[in-house]
Amino acid sequence: MSQKKTSHQQLITELQTHGLRLTSADQRHVSRRGGAGPSDHQAVTVNDTTIMVPIYSESTWTSPFSMESTGNGDQIIYEKDDNLIPLTDVSFASEPNFYQLKTADGIPYSHLATLHSKDVLATTILQTCIRYESRKKACKFCSIGQSLRAGRTIAHKTPQQLAEVAKAAVELDGVTHMVLTTGTPATSDRGAQVLCESAEAIKAAVNLPIQGQCEPPADAVWYQRMKDAGIDSLGMHLEVITPELRKEIMPGKAEITLEQYMSAFADAVKVFGRGQVSTYILAGLGDSVETLINTGYELIDIGVYPFVVPFVPIRGTPLEDHTPPTAEFMKSVLAPLGKRLSETGLLAENIKAGCGKCGACSTLSSYENEGSNNESSNVA
Repeated sequence: MSQKKTSHQQLITELQTHGLRLTSADQRHVSRRGGAGPSDHQAVTVNDTTIMVPIYSESTWTSPFSMESTGNGDQIIYEKDDNLIPLTDVSFASEPNFYQLKTADGIPYSHLATLHSKDVLATTILQTCIRYESRKKACKFCSIGQSLRAGRTIAHKTPQQLAEVAKAAVELDGVTHMVLTTGTPATSDRGAQVLCESAEAIKAAVNLPIQGQCEPPADAVWYQRMKDAGIDSLGMHLEVITPELRKEIMPGKAEITLEQYMSAFADAVKVFGRGQVSTYILAGLGDSVETLINTGYELIDIGVYPFVVPFVPIRGTPLEDHTPPTAEFMKSVLAPLGKRLSETGLLAENIKAGCGKCGACSTLSSYENEGSNNESSNVA
């Protein structure tokens, strides 16, 4: 049976939007459900590229892509057309060694921080959020409370706990950078304080680049405080752009307007530098291609990296049945943004830490290289 001609870039984008169906025997590979970040995803390596692929979301049940194990132990991605078409070999990231350890008081390290992609450590410091606790305020795509209710994490990770886990992850698993995110507390710093406390402890224990992620603090003085504490790059996530959509999908977070975000980005870039401030944008929730591109250009002009990812619905959220964007939609947004990023030198590889540097949830960085969007090689 001949293999289908599909570009590596296209296959990765389609896997990120459609997800990957596993047989029951292969469910043992999957380790992540609920929580913040790329929830219901698993790190999958395709042709030496490790990406985060939806596994548990509802949309994967209708995905044309499935993984099958061969008799000799190999694993192959198949695409369902008229017949099952073999595309390429695939493997799952191994469970990290630090997952086997516990703190002195018996908390598993895996409840404190998790491995994203193949070398990124990530944690949600506060697993609670003032937005999430209110039905009227909650972001409709968020599942930050799911892993807490399931007993797979704790509500508040202390700086000492995170420092202990970070040191072990670097020494045992070769982790190269870390993401500190947090639910939003009922304070004007909007999480910056706990980011500072955690970053200081981690940097005292191990030399590890850190990205902090929070909503824009009310006082711009926190940007310098976060940098002084050891945070190397900062993420403040728009997620949705159009004001009406923001109010509909994330009513609490929309209280901070797009104009306030843009002002906050400019203040943060003055402290962290061009390319060291980024924002996560969820494509496929209703923002048009034109809106995504034009806002991306505006962000790039400010010096902010617009990390655009395909929205993938998470089980148990109000948007669990929302249809993800197509690969064609993603290409129409990512190709021009990648070109502009390349022209301005605002490249993912230069980000010190965080989601944009990792790139496992989007193919944006692949469009930064001129001509990469015309790639047409066989992925096999």
